[in-house]
Amino acid sequence: MYNADLGAVWLTLKLASVVTLLLLLVGTPIAWWLARTHSRLKGAVGAIVSLPLVLPPTVLGFYLLVAMGPKGPVGQLTEALGLGILPFTFPGLVIASVFYSLPFMVQPLQNAFAAIGERPLEVAATLRASPWDRFWSVAVPLARPGFMAGAIMSFAHTVGEFGVVLMIGGNIPDQTRVVSVQIYDHVEALEYAQAHGLAGGMLAFSFIVLLTLYTLNPRAGRVGQ
Repeated sequence: MYNADLGAVWLTLKLASVVTLLLLLVGTPIAWWLARTHSRLKGAVGAIVSLPLVLPPTVLGFYLLVAMGPKGPVGQLTEALGLGILPFTFPGLVIASVFYSLPFMVQPLQNAFAAIGERPLEVAATLRASPWDRFWSVAVPLARPGFMAGAIMSFAHTVGEFGVVLMIGGNIPDQTRVVSVQIYDHVEALEYAQAHGLAGGMLAFSFIVLLTLYTLNPRAGRVGQ
């Protein structure tokens, strides 16, 4: 059982790391657009991004399961491409976790980009900086607290997932069994000592990570206030 616990811890850290990196790539342009646009679609897009905050995880997991299943549009596409179906695989877990943790990356970044204001970007424009240069040279450095907060919350949220990962990944050792599912298995088997050890270890680890990051960047804790 000890090896199973270590496998679940490693898989959870791997999942959280991959999801956080993907969310930085996906969430940054979405947050930038939401912070800058005056489009009528802003409210609708913002609501879609924030849906995981109010939806029960099992609801989101169910629809993702249907979409990625053999009869769903995503499942039919992946099968046509020779990739098989995604449910009950690690890539399926990654995709589901990206959707589930998306608002935890987008909202801090959106707030950080909005807080920059127009003035720094206008000054850069007068110096003939291109939009691309203004984004990387001005917006990204000024939004560093937002990137830090988004990464912190996305990583921590992915580590704590249960409902979505159970719906999409099931309970396959070394493939989809993450820490939250392993703890559930221990409790279901009345193995409270093992459950306590695993839960306590993850609690301590999460606290140390958060404490370190917030100590290095205290402003991250005030993004969105």
